Order: sequence, then structure tokens, then C-alpha cells
Amino acid sequence: MARKVCVLTSAHPPFDVRIFHKECKSLARAGYEVTLVASADEDGQHDGIALRALPVWKSRMDRFTRGSLAVYRRALAARADVYHFHDPELIPVALLLRLHGKKVIYDIHEDLPRTISYKPYIPRPLCGGVSRTVQFIEDLACRRFSALVAATPGIGERFRGVNKNIAVLNNYPRIEEIESPLAPAAECNREASLLYVGMRITRARGAEEMVRAMGLLPEHLQAKLKLVGKWDGEELPASLANLPGWDRVRYLGPLGRAGVAAELQSAYAGLVILHPEPNYIASQPVKLFEYMCAGIPVIASDFPVCREIINQAGCGILVDPLNPKEIAAALEYLLTHPDQAVEMGRRGYQSVRDRYSWANEEKILLHLYSDLFRRDAASEANLVRRGQAA
Repeated sequence: MARKVCVLTSAHPPFDVRIFHKECKSLARAGYEVTLVASADEDGQHDGIALRALPVWKSRMDRFTRGSLAVYRRALAARADVYHFHDPELIPVALLLRLHGKKVIYDIHEDLPRTISYKPYIPRPLCGGVSRTVQFIEDLACRRFSALVAATPGIGERFRGVNKNIAVLNNYPRIEEIESPLAPAAECNREASLLYVGMRITRARGAEEMVRAMGLLPEHLQAKLKLVGKWDGEELPASLANLPGWDRVRYLGPLGRAGVAAELQSAYAGLVILHPEPNYIASQPVKLFEYMCAGIPVIASDFPVCREIINQAGCGILVDPLNPKEIAAALEYLLTHPDQAVEMGRRGYQSVRDRYSWANEEKILLHLYSDLFRRDAASEANLVRRGQAA
């Protein structure tokens, strides 16, 4: 009989890349019976995964309160062997499941205390105190979970002394999902389009600097910037529309995985212009690896993690993310040196093939699960032996 896994998220969409397309699919292919609880229009069955729909909550507070209660009810109804949750707001739900004797895995996407400084709904004078409180609560809870999954080595290092059963599961791309049949697609007729792909388009992710950089490019280059993702509020696009360079921007909105893959395969270069916020400085942006997987050169913020990856692979140009002139210079160089751009794309693609693919991370995920059940079986066998001895 297949082991049952229930994956829980209240904040992410049902077909989130890490949650659904990577982890859930990997577990289902390995023979686990997977149920995903997430906000969606209706229940359904997708790629062997049972989707159990939650309402789409109208406000953050609604999601924290009624949303968490709805997740808890759905989780109990699943009667799973393992519960794998993805949002810090679900920590109370996860602790209740532990009280029921359930195995619980916390999947930590970001270093939460380091994100407090740029949360717009938290007053800046309170950020320091809120950050310390959040870290204390998160660390305390994580001691009680069956296992932790960290999205980056940096996050893993933070929790190493909190819970010994921790695995780092890097957010590397599924090569078969993104690569072109001609990948690395250097010989394709790529248009002079520069691409940003993300779940959200925000100021902290370089929206304004990218648009200003487009306004600094020579007219004869005829380059366009394509933005994929959801706007972070209605104010942002209205503000960007007043900037020089906006006439060179094409907003594509959120796209499914097939749409993202199509844009990656036709783009000339990809941008990762994150601001120097504490959480971003230490992050491994998934879009960086997706650009590399598509065989296109990358222009990225000059942060230590990105610097190490890009310098090792020789796949792009590092820039000051707050300097539109520097970003524009990097764009112009790639557009006017197509042979070098092609070579960067080839090297990035090969680096993903050799080192940065989901196939390697999948093995770590499956090992974590098998180890959980192995320890469970060993514990039961030990209890039986003790009973026989008595």
C-alpha cells in the first residue's frame, strides 16, 4: 500500500513550481500517494496528484485565521503518513498535527527573519524587534518537527543546530521542462528581447531599474524588455509607465510553465536585478538557473551567491542592481557582442546539465522520505523486541 503524503500551502498557488512541479511530481513518480491542499477553484486530479481546494482568501488576515483553520481540517481529512508544509503561517497547524503524532516536514523557502525589513505592512521602527521575535518562534517550532527542508545552503546552515534532520533542496530547474530541442539554443533566431520571469514584479526585484536601463539603450538596438509575473499592487505599473524606457516594455502577465518555457527559448538574455535586501543577498534565484537552462546569458546583481555561480560558469555579467547605467551597459554589451552572448549561454546551459539540475535534488528529497519511514520502522521493531523481552 502506497504511503500517503499531504502537502500543505496557504500562500502559494496550486501549481507553484517548487511545490507542485518539482516536489509533488517527484514524490508521485516515486510511488507515494500525494494530496496537495492549496487555494484553487475546485478539487481535481493533476499528474497523479490529488488537489484539495481551499478558498482564495481576500486578505492576509483572512488567510492567517480562517485559512489556517481550513488547512487544518483538510489536513486531518487526508489521513496522511507525512505532512509537508511550505508557509511559516502554517506553523501552528503543523504543531497541532505533531500533537496528533503525525510526521511533519517544514519546507523553508526563505530566511524569514531577514525578510521583515522589506515587508510593506510592518512599520520600519518595529522591524528589528519583529525580526528577532519571528526567529525565536520559528527556531522553537522547528525543534519539534520531524524534518526540515531548506531551499538554499545558507538557510540550511541557520537551522543546522536547531534540528539535526535537515536536507538542503536547492530550487534547481527541471531540465526537460525548459530546454529547447536545440538547447543550448544559440543557433535559434532569438529576438532582441530581454526577459524577466518571476512570480511577482516588485520594486525590490528591480522593476524600476530595469525599465530605466531600457531607456538608456541606443534606439538602433530595437530591444524590448518582457516582464512575466504578477504586479505587486496597482501603483507600480502606473509609476513605471511615467519612466523613460517604458515604451520598450511589454508586460506578459503571469504565464504557465509552457508559456514561461516558450519565452525563455526565444529570449536573448535574462535579468535577475534583485535589490540588496538581506534575504536576497544570500538567495539562489530560481530564475537565474532557468535562464541558464534555456541557454541564454544572465545579467544579475553582484551578490556573493550569484557571483560564485556566474563566475564559475562564465555565463553572464554582474551589475550593481541600483545602477540603471551599469545595467544598460551590460545589456548593450550583450546585444552588440552576439558571439560572446551565445558562448555565455552555452556555458550556462552546460553548467546546469552538469551541476544545477532538479534530478540531483530529487534524490535528496526521496532519501529524506525513505529515511523518515526507515527510522519509523526501526522504532516499531525496537518496541516489539522490548515487548517480547518483557
